[in-house]
Amino acid sequence: MKAIKVIAVLALFVFAQTGFSQEEKSSTLIRNVNVFDGVNEKLQQGVDVLIEGNLIKEIGKNLSAGSDAVVINGGGKTVIPGLIDAHWHTTYAYTPAPVLFLNQGDMAEVAIRSMTGAEQTLLRGFTTVRDPGGNPFAIKKLIDAGEYPGHRILPSGPFMSPTAGHADYYGRSEVPRDKSYTNYWEQNMMAMTSDGVDEVRLRTRDILKMGATQIKITTGGGVASEFDPLDVSEYSVDEIKAVVEEATNYNTYVTSHVYTDRGVRTSIESGVKCIEHGFFVTEETLKLMKEKGDWLSLQPVFAEDMTWDNPVSQAKFEGIVKAIDKVFPLVKKMGVNLAVGTDHLFGPTTALQQNEYVVRLGKWFTPYEALKIYTSENARLLEMSGPRHPYQDGPLGVVKEGAYADLIIVDGNPLEKLDLVADPEKNFVVIMKDGKIYKNTLTGTE
Repeated sequence: MKAIKVIAVLALFVFAQTGFSQEEKSSTLIRNVNVFDGVNEKLQQGVDVLIEGNLIKEIGKNLSAGSDAVVINGGGKTVIPGLIDAHWHTTYAYTPAPVLFLNQGDMAEVAIRSMTGAEQTLLRGFTTVRDPGGNPFAIKKLIDAGEYPGHRILPSGPFMSPTAGHADYYGRSEVPRDKSYTNYWEQNMMAMTSDGVDEVRLRTRDILKMGATQIKITTGGGVASEFDPLDVSEYSVDEIKAVVEEATNYNTYVTSHVYTDRGVRTSIESGVKCIEHGFFVTEETLKLMKEKGDWLSLQPVFAEDMTWDNPVSQAKFEGIVKAIDKVFPLVKKMGVNLAVGTDHLFGPTTALQQNEYVVRLGKWFTPYEALKIYTSENARLLEMSGPRHPYQDGPLGVVKEGAYADLIIVDGNPLEKLDLVADPEKNFVVIMKDGKIYKNTLTGTE
C-alpha cells in the first residue's frame, strides 16, 4: 500500500510538471498574405494572421508577436481555411478490398493503413473530415491527443442497414441467419445490420455509446453491396423514425445513404436531416428539403474513378455517374444546403483524387463557390452534430478571429485558378492544423 501511495505521489508530480508545460501557448505570426476567409469572395489583401495556441487571435496589418513566436513571411500568397471533406471513410479509403472482404479479421492492418493514410490526407490540405461509415474511433483519439498526425474526424461509426441492405455482408449461405451471431464487419464496428424498431433503437444507442457524432443509416441500395439494387427502399418508416428519435434524444442527427427520389423523400419525411448521394432526386423533393433546411451531400464522381470486379457493382456505378451532370445544377438552382465529399474506397491510389474533386466542382460552380463549399459550407453541416460536435473551441472552415487555426498557404490565388488545389504537394506551401505546422516549404521563416 505504501508503494502505491509513493507511485501516486510521483504520478501527480509528473502530471503537475507536464500540465504546466501544456498550458504554455505557442504563437505563430504569418505576415503579408491575402486571406480568403471561407465565406466572402473578396480577399483581405496584405494582412498578417496571428495564431496563439490552436486559435486565430488577430487578423490585420502590421501585427506583432512575442519574441518566441514563429514568424512566416507569406510573400503575398493566399491563405485559405483547411479543407473539409464531408464524406470521407478513414478506415476504408486506404485499405484494399481484399483486406476487408477476403482477409477478414486483420483489423490491425486496416488500422495501420488508416492511421498512415490520415497523415497523407492532412498533407493534402484536408484538416477535417466527416466520416459516415467505419471504425475510426481509436484513430481519432490518437490524432486528437497529438500522438499521430492526421485530420480531425466527426465519426458516424458503423453505418447501419436492414438485412439485405447496404451494410449486409452476410452470405447467401447464412440464410436464415442466426441473430445471436455477428460477422467480422459488425464485431469490428465497421458496418451494422439491424431489423425492427427495437433492434434499430438498440444498435443506434450502441453506436452513440461508441462516440458517434451523427448516425448513418441506409434507406436505399448501394454500389458496393451485393443484395440491394439501387432502386430498392431500405428500412420502414417506423424504423427510420426510431433511429431519428434516438439520435435526436442524443442531440444529434441522422444522415442516410440513398440514391432514388422515393428513398430520399421517405427519409426526409421521416426526420433524416442529410442525404448522402441522392443523385436521382427531383426538383419537387429538393423543394421539400429546402423548406425543412435539410442537406444534400454529393460527390462529383466520374466514370474513370472506380472499376468494380463485380459486374453488378460496375453496372450500378455507371448508372449513378450519368446522373451527376443533372443533379449539381439542379441543387444549385434550388438553393438547397449542399455539402460535398469524396467517398473513395479501397486503395491509396484513388484516395489521391481527393483534391481533384474540389477542382471538379468548377464544372458547375465558380472557384469561389467551390472553395466556400469545401470550407465554411461543409463546416455548417458539421455543426448539425450540436453538442456531439467534438471540436468546440472555435468555428471550423473559416479564417477569422477566434476560429481554429486550420490554415493553408497557397502559392497563387485559387479563387482565380481553382486548379491550384489539385496539386497540394507543389502549391500548398504551408499546412497548419490546430495551430501546429505540419508542412512549411517557405523560405524566410523565423
